[in-house]
Amino acid sequence: MSPLVPLTRYQSALLLRSQRWLAPVLLYAAFLAVGVQAGEPVLGALGFAAAGLLPVAAWLVRICVTQEPEAARTCAAAAAGPARVHLASLLAAVGCAALLGLLGTAYVAAVGDGTSADHKVVVPLGSAISAGLLAAGVCVLTGAAVGALGSRPVLHARGWSLTLTALGALLALVLTPSPAKYAVSALVTGSRTGSVPLAVLPLAAALVCAGATAAGVCALSSRRR
Repeated sequence: MSPLVPLTRYQSALLLRSQRWLAPVLLYAAFLAVGVQAGEPVLGALGFAAAGLLPVAAWLVRICVTQEPEAARTCAAAAAGPARVHLASLLAAVGCAALLGLLGTAYVAAVGDGTSADHKVVVPLGSAISAGLLAAGVCVLTGAAVGALGSRPVLHARGWSLTLTALGALLALVLTPSPAKYAVSALVTGSRTGSVPLAVLPLAAALVCAGATAAGVCALSSRRR
């Protein structure tokens, strides 16, 4: 078995027991409760739900890479290597954010209306759910990349880390080159026309971006703790 599997389970257990996940999870729940109303066109609501995942994923990454006591982290790094330990932290955060994405998409599909924004075009629910899951995946991966760049070992100062992570999450939602911006905008546009956009290319771009970021920060963690 790869050392990453038990390390990721360990990091996930730390996150669960610490209850530090409560704040981002409750924030996302409140975001959906306020922003998604029963009977709202499903595609636009799915775009809204996906957008909320980006800052939540970045927040969860910050929690996971800093949650372990320094002594325990040093022991784990000595046994498995600091790069693997850091990657396990990132995977635990992404897994938690992905679970939120599944739940959020299911909630929107349950309460949303399967029509276009003007309620004239029927939107197939299965296709809408697929589009929502793809967009959620894009936002989770993009948020994870933002969180990884705004946390240790790239930034250690808490003030700068919080500020730059929040700014990065905002820019990732509004700047045109961002895969998350494209995926969310495609859902909102699709809601107006009744067409279902599948964010396959944005997902591929987000995977490349998140993978490159993870490789970079994990390599850096071997030199800077």
